[in-house]
Amino acid sequence: MKHLIAILAAMAVLSPAWAALKPGDTAPVFKTQAAVAGQPFEFNMAQALKKGPVVLYFFPKAFTQGCTVEANAFAEATPQFAALGATVIGVSHDDIETLKKFSREECRDKFAVGSDPQGRTIRAYDAGGLAPNRANRISYVVSTDGKIVFVHEGSDPLKHVEETMQAVQRLKAAGKS
Repeated sequence: MKHLIAILAAMAVLSPAWAALKPGDTAPVFKTQAAVAGQPFEFNMAQALKKGPVVLYFFPKAFTQGCTVEANAFAEATPQFAALGATVIGVSHDDIETLKKFSREECRDKFAVGSDPQGRTIRAYDAGGLAPNRANRISYVVSTDGKIVFVHEGSDPLKHVEETMQAVQRLKAAGKS
């Protein structure tokens, strides 16, 4: 019985779903080195929000199976996000050289991926994983007022694209994009 209680307590403490920021929370503003179409630049969350809502998704590691599926799906959906006025950016612990390649090959030159090797942004968004130097697979939609309006956490990479698209569509329909 003691072992069961210890396991349940550990799961409660370590459960990433309980740690994620919630809708209504203020989204942490950040700047990070990023790449789109293989070209490095500084991504600035505050500047991006001036243009429209931001779909910010965290992924564990570039070029792994699930992260590649997710990047491909976000790449296919990026024109739809753009038509709704939204910016898409993925963030991981990967270094910028890896993400320059990932942005060309798997993001198909469509959207930016940000490098967070120290995990500052990942921690600010409570997106840290149990494994060192790996983020959880979690997506946020942030409205132009800097508030989180949607959070999705789960292992199905395609659900992240589908769910964030629906959230951005709801924002647009409500006139809040």
